[in-house]
Formats: sequence, structure tokens, C-alpha cells
Amino acid sequence: MANVTLTPAASTHERRGLALAVIAAAQLMVMLDLTITNVALPSIQTSLHFSTTNLTWVIDAYVLVFGGLLLLGGRAGDIFGRRRMFFLGIGLFAAASLLGGLATSQGLLVGARALQGVGAAIASPTALALIAVTFPEGAARNRAMAVYAAMTAAGGALGLILGGALVEAASWRWVFFVNVPIGVVVMVATPYVLPRIDGHGGRLDVPGAVTVSGGVAFLVYGLVRAPSIGWGATETLASFVAAAVLLVVFALVERRSDQPLIPPHFLRHRNRAGGYITMMLIGASMLSLLFFLTQFLQEQMHYSSLRAGVSYLPVPIMVAGTSVFLSRKIKRFGVRIFLTTGPLLVALGVFWASFLTPTDSYWHVLGPLVIFGLGMGFSFVPLTLNAVSSVQNHEQGLASSLLNTSQQIGGSLGLAVLVTVAATVRAHQLTGPRTLDAAQAQINATVQGFHVALRVGALSALLAFITALLVVRTPRPHGVGAPSHDAAPTPAPRD
Repeated sequence: MANVTLTPAASTHERRGLALAVIAAAQLMVMLDLTITNVALPSIQTSLHFSTTNLTWVIDAYVLVFGGLLLLGGRAGDIFGRRRMFFLGIGLFAAASLLGGLATSQGLLVGARALQGVGAAIASPTALALIAVTFPEGAARNRAMAVYAAMTAAGGALGLILGGALVEAASWRWVFFVNVPIGVVVMVATPYVLPRIDGHGGRLDVPGAVTVSGGVAFLVYGLVRAPSIGWGATETLASFVAAAVLLVVFALVERRSDQPLIPPHFLRHRNRAGGYITMMLIGASMLSLLFFLTQFLQEQMHYSSLRAGVSYLPVPIMVAGTSVFLSRKIKRFGVRIFLTTGPLLVALGVFWASFLTPTDSYWHVLGPLVIFGLGMGFSFVPLTLNAVSSVQNHEQGLASSLLNTSQQIGGSLGLAVLVTVAATVRAHQLTGPRTLDAAQAQINATVQGFHVALRVGALSALLAFITALLVVRTPRPHGVGAPSHDAAPTPAPRD
């Protein structure tokens, strides 16, 4: 039996506020790094001589490792203690950020990004699990979940804003260095404001984690390489075959394991499974907009790094506003109405953005970003509550890691697919009959690839809407945050 040890002040409102500040800062830092490097990509490419195709690994190395190891990180918190693993994850993340800022070669930078992903995979799911045991069910937990979800949803856009400012004022290296002081402050505060939660024991399913992470890695690698080497190339086909084999092995390992990474009963819960699929599809749509629109603003509309980043300001504003609104209204109306409205708004915002042209003004950019930010705010808070509301305390880490895994795997695979789509459309356009000079033909082909990629991203969000509408059945307006029929009540706080 695991115990939670709190100091006398730990149960006070002030101490909970400090705990939430530390958890929110950590989650924001982790989510910032999904996009803070996007604005810096042109500078990184020039400085370290990346090819256009290999440049995506500056993003994918982080997203892929983060998503691939989240399940292992969440279970590690459940088994070895959440505060201990949270501290370890933040420390590793800060050290990797320092290494990334000092990188002098492509390999060092991509390696540092992968190491950041390991730290984030440990810290992020334990942060959400810590909220579940620090805040009592009801209004207090809903407000805390809303703050966490706001950091998750707005972190990507804030990363672009901060990244643009740092690149403009200093250099691309500061998009990594900025994490170091934040990480140190979080580490110093952790022992004083977060509850010490002993793990419940057991062992990690390392074979399961290795096979699923490897399978996804090979899948993304094949998708990223296909546009440049060909879909029928030996390297591409070998990557897809390796991915299929490893994912099949993962399924077999999970069936035979006494302590599987994902217990079979966990995904039989209809609402949880529907929520994870919805998050995966939204993750693909979200990262597609942030990645492609950032490149479009800088390369086609000729925005500076700072201006491109600040252009995203409507997104965190809308996310923050809707998160505050939902924290007050979700208990009355339940999560389902917001869970279906959010993805539909995301789809509308991304689809609207797919009509941008190089000659448009910022007012044409503003509308899609406002709708997109509104949709993100309506999506992430109910998805977060839906994921952890029906779970016993000793499985909170698994529940939160699966939610984060869904987002990161969706983002990683989605970005890989859409980069491939954009590159394929661009190549097809350039092979057609030429009626324009070469430079204008290049611009037109790139813009067409951007349009098609974003429309596919909008389709992903539309599928998320359909999934939420047809699969999630949780009207319970008066029971948000309470255990469902499949989760036995547990005295709080207990792990």
C-alpha cells in the first residue's frame, strides 16, 4: 500500500496554489518545446547545414521520443513515486536543453532533442497524476485540470511567440537555454510544494515500451524519407516492414506480460478510448497548422521570426479564456457538448487557414487562428477530465500518459504524413507544364502543397469530431470528476 506524506501546510489553499504553479510551469515548459524551435528552424538550418528533409527531425526527434516513452514514464511514476519521477524528468529535460543550446552539429542537436523527449515523457504524465491526488474532486480539481489543459493547449502557440522573440533578440540557441532556469526553479520548489507519493511497487514493462517506441519511430522515419528517396525505395519499404513487425511484437508482448504497459481492461472503457482517439486526431491537426503556417508566414509572407511568433497570440488568449469559462461551466453541462464542439472548431480554423495566399494581410490570418484557439480550448479541458475522471488513483499515471501519448503520437505521425503530402503535391506541381518562370513556379507549388496539407489536417480534426460524437457517451453534468462505474471509489489521497 502506497502512502502520501504531506507537510501540515500541504492541505491549505495556498500550498495547493503553489503546487499548481509548479505543475503548470513544468507542463508549459514541456509543451513549449513542441513548437518553440519551429520559428528557429530557418536559423538552425543555416547554422548547422541541415537539408530541408532532415530539418524535420529537429521537431520529430522530440515529439517521437516524447510520445513513444510517455507510457513508460507514466507507469514509472505509478511504480516508483510521482514526485521523485517528476523531479528526475525535469532535471533531465533541463540538462538536455543546455546540451541542445551548446550543440555544434546536426547529430548533437537531434540527440539533445531526443533526450529532451525522454525527460518530458517522465515529467508530463506525473504532473497530471499529481494534480489528481493533490486536489479534491469537484470544483478545485476541475479548476486545476483547466489550468493544466490550458498549458497543454496554449503551449504550442506560446512556444512560437517566445521562440520568435528569442531568435530575434539573441539567437536560435536561446530557444533551448531558456528552459534551464525554469527547470532549476521547478526542481528547487518540487520538494517543498508537491506531495511525496510512494510508488505502489511492481516492475516496468520495458519490452513493451521498447517495441512500441521502435515501431512508431520506424513508421515516422519511413514517412519522412519517402518524399526524397521514393515510396518504392528499399529503405522506405524496410522502415514500414520494421514498424509493422515491432508493433505486432508489442501486441504479443502485452498479451503475455503479467504487468503490461497498457492493461487490456484499460482501453475497453468506451469514453476513455474515444477520448484518446479524439486527442490523437486533434494532435495531428494542431501540429500541422503550427508547423506549416509558421513556415508560410516566414517564407511566403516574409514575416520576421518575431512577427511570425507574435501572430499566434490569439491562440493562447482564446485557450485561456475558454479554459476559465469551462472550469466554471463544465460541471453543469458535462464534457460531451464541449468535447464535440471543440474538434469541429479546430477543423474549421485549419480549413480556413488553407485558403491563405502570400499576398494576404494579417487580418486573413487572424480569423483562422481565433477559431482554432477557441476549438483547442474547448477540446483540451474536457479531454483531460474525461481521461482521469474514471480512474483509480494507482492508475492515474497510466491514464494521463495515455492521453499525452495520444497527442504526441498523433502529432508525430500527422506531421510526418502531412510533410509527405506537401512535398508530393509540390513535386507533382513542378513536373507539370510550365507557364511561369522557375521562381514563380516554385512559389506556386509550395503554396499548393501548403493548402493541401492543411486541408488534410482539417480532415483529421473533423474525424476527431465524428469520433467524439459517436463514441463518447458521458453526459453526467453533475458527476464530472467522479469515478465511473468501472472505477471503485478510493479514499483520497492514496496511490
